[in-house]
Order: sequence, then C-alpha cells, then structure tokens
Amino acid sequence: MSRKRLNFFGLRRFASHEDGSVSLEALILMPLVLWVYAAMFSIFETYEEYSLNQKAAFTIGDMISRETLPIDSDYLGGAHDLLDYITQSQGPSTLRVSSLQYDKKQNRFYVHWSRARGADSAVTDADVASWTNRLPSIPDDEYIVVTETTTTFTPPFNIGLGQPEIKNFVFTRPRYAPRVLYTGR
Repeated sequence: MSRKRLNFFGLRRFASHEDGSVSLEALILMPLVLWVYAAMFSIFETYEEYSLNQKAAFTIGDMISRETLPIDSDYLGGAHDLLDYITQSQGPSTLRVSSLQYDKKQNRFYVHWSRARGADSAVTDADVASWTNRLPSIPDDEYIVVTETTTTFTPPFNIGLGQPEIKNFVFTRPRYAPRVLYTGR
C-alpha cells in the first residue's frame, strides 16, 4: 500500500529524474562562489595596501636619511603628502619622523628631534626607552632616523576584515652626514 501511495504521489518518478539538477546545484553554489571570489579579491587588495604602505615608509625614511641640509616643517609636510600619494590613503594618515642618538653607557636611545604630521604626536625619551628591542645595535653616539607611518584601509567587500590600521616602523642610518638636522617648529 505504501508503495502505491509513493507511486501515487509520483515521488519515486520525481526522484529518479535528473532534469534541472545542474541548474539547481548552480543556484545553491553560486552565492558561495561569489563570496569566495569577493573574499579573495578583498584579501589581495588588503595585502597590496600593506605592501604599498611599507614601500612608502621605506621611501620616506630613505629620502630623509639622504639629506645633508636641515629639513623643516615644509619638507615633512611634503613627505606626508608623498605618503598619501603613494598609498592612495582613503582615511587620515600619520607620519612621524624621529632622529635618535644612541648612548652606549646608558644602553639606550635618546631623542635628538621628533616631528609628526597627522594624528600622532612627537616621540619623547620615555617612549624611546621601550624601543630597545625594536632598534638595531649601533655604535656609541651614532644617530638613526626612525620613520613611522599609519594609515587605515577599507577593503572593497565586507568579508570580516574590518578596517585594518596599517602601521610601519622603519629605521635608517643617515647616509651622507653624521645626522639629519631639523630647523623650525
């Protein structure tokens, strides 16, 4: 009786037909395929943004380390504009440049000068005291230029990455002079 009833409703015949199964599978899998494509694109764009920010930080640090004449506020403003241009930053960006001197007796770095553009403030000796594991070993009374950049990136698709804040910390030894000088405020 149950067999007749099953045949009566045509379920067995319906289950044996495979017409339209490909379109049904495509309908089920298409949202997943589109999400995976959007996720791959967003992750690629995020990594590309990290790479651009790192290259911008190294470029600005190298540019400043090659200066033989004192730099000023306009120079740092131009470097901040360069950061925005290279990264195509969608949000506010921050550039902080510091010249540090190493004291071997104290086994620590001291701030020679520090300036910031954007939301950050200049570095103090207290801030630098905790950087000993972030900075290289250099000879006594030598100088080093530290360039820090911060930008915010918004991925093209919301796949759970949020809006990562991209920070870079780059140090460079002055190239053509014993130290980089700063004039002005």
